[in-house]
Amino acid sequence: MLNEAVRNRIESHLAASPVVLFMKGSPDFPQCGFSAQVVAALRACDAGFRHVNIFEDPELREGLKEYSQWPTYPQLYVKGELLGGCDILLQMFRSGELKTALQEAGATA
Repeated sequence: MLNEAVRNRIESHLAASPVVLFMKGSPDFPQCGFSAQVVAALRACDAGFRHVNIFEDPELREGLKEYSQWPTYPQLYVKGELLGGCDILLQMFRSGELKTALQEAGATA
């Protein structure tokens, strides 16, 4: 069962921005290729987003897997809802769905 303190930290991150990327590393220094690809897709959409480096909080890294029912990173949330990981997000980017979701969230320039 997900620890209440971890749940609160996750929900606090999600409440802080309409678009939140839980990733390995940071947008300027991603620490895995999948995180780098998602950052590139978000930047190509001119999206503003908050990032959370999961390596800085191991408890959150494990808890988020349970919270989202998604076992891998990165994980992109738009308006508090999980859109998916790298494969899904790249597919959405290619089809234009990602840009639409980001525009609807008010996260694009």
